[in-house]
Amino acid sequence: MKPNRNLSRGEGRRLGNVALIAFMLGSLLLLSLVRARFSPIGKTGEAIKAEEHEAMGKETETLAAADEAAATSAAAAAAGASAEEVEDEESHPNPKPTAVAAAAGDAAGTTKPVCYESSQRSDTCEAAGDVRVQGRAQAVFVSSLDREWKVKPYCRKHDAFALSHVKEWSLRPGPPPHCTVNSSATAFVLSTGGFTGNLFHDYTDVLIPAFITARRHAAAGEEVQFLVSSFKPWWTTRYLPIFQQLSRHDVVDADADDEVRCYPRVVVGPTFHRELGVDDSASSASPSNVSMAEFRAMLRGAFGLERATATPSGDRWDIRRRPRLLVLSRARVASRAMVDMAMSLGFDVRVGDPEASSDAARFARLVNSADVMVGVHGAGLTNMVFLPAGAVLVQVVPFGGLEWLARGAFREPAAGMGLHYLEYAVGVDETTLSEAYPRDDPVLRDPASVHRRGWGALKAVYLDQQNVRPHLGRLKNTFLEALGKLPHGRLNGATQLS
Repeated sequence: MKPNRNLSRGEGRRLGNVALIAFMLGSLLLLSLVRARFSPIGKTGEAIKAEEHEAMGKETETLAAADEAAATSAAAAAAGASAEEVEDEESHPNPKPTAVAAAAGDAAGTTKPVCYESSQRSDTCEAAGDVRVQGRAQAVFVSSLDREWKVKPYCRKHDAFALSHVKEWSLRPGPPPHCTVNSSATAFVLSTGGFTGNLFHDYTDVLIPAFITARRHAAAGEEVQFLVSSFKPWWTTRYLPIFQQLSRHDVVDADADDEVRCYPRVVVGPTFHRELGVDDSASSASPSNVSMAEFRAMLRGAFGLERATATPSGDRWDIRRRPRLLVLSRARVASRAMVDMAMSLGFDVRVGDPEASSDAARFARLVNSADVMVGVHGAGLTNMVFLPAGAVLVQVVPFGGLEWLARGAFREPAAGMGLHYLEYAVGVDETTLSEAYPRDDPVLRDPASVHRRGWGALKAVYLDQQNVRPHLGRLKNTFLEALGKLPHGRLNGATQLS
């Protein structure tokens, strides 16, 4: 009986092991079915991880692409705006005051500074409010300014050579320096650089534009104080009587000025109208006292000139009943024979060299005493500004096709000054160039070919090298024509004046 009992226990153990194995196999089979139902087939764990990284990468690329697209769109919009601004600046490099008038002004009631093209030859900046000028630094500080503006205050904005001798000024936002000098005037910054020292440019580029700007402000009840940049002491002294007519304030040498000058308003750069002239229609708001007639009246006050019009004296024994002829000469046109010829026509003849005179007022009085002024084309003819109204200007135009130059410089301005204008064109047989060049040389035969070589060649040949010897017979006819335009000849008869 013992052996049978032992066998039964062994069989029980075996049956338990079989059941355990069967359970384990069943569990594995169940897990396989679950995996087959819910897990991807044929992908290992590494493959699944790789797929997840790929999906994440694609999502990152998508987000990056979206960001790039957004950035590109924003950049395009900004570029478009910048292009519009650049295009606007190119179309209007210095906006007119009206273009920014809507933006001008702030809560404090001040006006924002504005730089604009006041003419084809000049840029002007104007500001009002808390204005502080530091002359030595060529800087103007304005509290309401939100950007910096720069300008060269000289009326030849397209002439690089002239502007290379003009200091640049800037209008800047704060913080402003502390005031050391206070004034209720309008600060007026201009330059005596450029071509100053040449009489024509003194008046065309500086003095007449300064008059235009100063009188415009005077019409608005504003005084000006001149702050002169690129200061030349001898130049300012020469024209000080003119500045004193336009302002009761001292002229300031801005380059040497260490003060911080505080003003309610500032103008940087004068306004140009035309060569040796004022255009009354240049501005719709042009006041009546901004005209060439008023400029010439101002000159009479500055230099003590007596004659406003070319009228003879009422005293029959007065030498002034004879018309006076002034010959401007640098040994280029005057000759004893010419003087004698003019005197034979009844002229009281005077000869003067404007370049030899250091006394501007004295020479201005000599010109003002004349009824007819004759001279070769050149800066000296600028003295026409002192002639009385009704006088005659005779311009001797050198040989070389220079009529266009003579017209713009002096013929057209003469009308604005109330002067009669006559022209004497020098022929090839009246120029010393005919002695210096063969007759078939392009200088004599084809002046246009010299013009095509540029201003330097034209000036060197026809203005610097040439002297003229007018034919007395032709010149006599011109003088007789001038005499006929004067009240002297009409009152007494030309033949009885001698």
